[in-house]
Amino acid sequence: MISCELESYQSCWLRDCQNNGTIPLWFVPKENYFLNGVLTTIMPGKINVAIIGVGNCASSLVQGVSKYREASDDGFIPGIMHTVLGGYHIGDINFVAAFDIDKNKVGKDLSEAIYAAPNNTARFFDVSPTGVKVERGMTHDGVGKYLADVVEKAPGPTSNIVDILKEKKVDVVINYLPVGSEEATRWYVEQVLSAGCGFINCMPVFIAREDYWQGRFKEKGLPLIGDDIKSQVGATITHRVLTQLFRDRGVKLERTYQLNFGGNTDFLNMLERERLASKKESKTNAVTSQIGYDLGPDNVHVGPSDYVPWLHDRKWCHIRMEGKTFGDLPLNLELKLEVWDSPNSAGVVVDAIRCVKLGLDRKLVGTLEGPSSYFMKSPPIQHPDDHARDLVEKFISEK
Repeated sequence: MISCELESYQSCWLRDCQNNGTIPLWFVPKENYFLNGVLTTIMPGKINVAIIGVGNCASSLVQGVSKYREASDDGFIPGIMHTVLGGYHIGDINFVAAFDIDKNKVGKDLSEAIYAAPNNTARFFDVSPTGVKVERGMTHDGVGKYLADVVEKAPGPTSNIVDILKEKKVDVVINYLPVGSEEATRWYVEQVLSAGCGFINCMPVFIAREDYWQGRFKEKGLPLIGDDIKSQVGATITHRVLTQLFRDRGVKLERTYQLNFGGNTDFLNMLERERLASKKESKTNAVTSQIGYDLGPDNVHVGPSDYVPWLHDRKWCHIRMEGKTFGDLPLNLELKLEVWDSPNSAGVVVDAIRCVKLGLDRKLVGTLEGPSSYFMKSPPIQHPDDHARDLVEKFISEK
């Protein structure tokens, strides 16, 4: 019988136990092959993942991976592109490290920390103990004025992030820091680069789209995806698609707004308007990039609006679009969207993790254009979402 052995994350070897030989493969998806007449299943292996910031988004991600770990290869899982993507099943995602600064989370098993206050997202799966202890992370500007009222910093020094990432053989690091954590994000990126890991920047601190950071990742021979995660069907993707629809159908969009409010710590944190600059820029550019002309700053407003505690991790979005149709007659559209905020993006991160791992396997470096454009609000290059999805499918199928 023939089996697959992972010698390193760059290569996979088929071992023919009958003839005691090895056959190197550049890229091997998880599927059946006939080799020397023997039906063989090729398994690429696990993806070791570390999480920075054990908040609601991390909770939804860990719950979701646990819930669907045993899903059949051809089964349908809401919110992800494929159960098996590029040979990696959702169950191949293996959480091995996590970092936070909250006293309620540091030192606890990840399976406990994801449910600890002030996290308030839906508990849709009971996660078994993981054996992963949440380590003390770096604070910097990670705790704003309003978050300081609900987050008590854990005592003790910052853990040695680089050593932990290396010891745990982390493939992919996910940044889930709060909005406005500019210094903290850049500090963590330096640790990721030193440890030699792939990176997913889910926050609106611009890393993947910036030439400087792209160059740093290229120098280290590492891939990344960013910046600022889109949801499965959230405010940004809905607004983008409607904007593209207006354009495709010849409606001249003249004015639009997108108002968002919710009850999680993200919205509490964003009451501090000084922390909003990059978030507002990211959400606005994601929409206006689909218009093709300048609306003018007074005719477009996109951004978080207020904090309503009783909504918990639910987000309500209101969109209005005003345009002109044939005969210069008005066409107005109003929409309300209600979602559970954090689970709405978790599936997108599941796909991003597997794409970064494919980048590592294939020795790709710098920002992955197609995945960044499809999964993120502020990629280096904005593509219409249907085209961006095609780019991701092409990226997945390339060997």
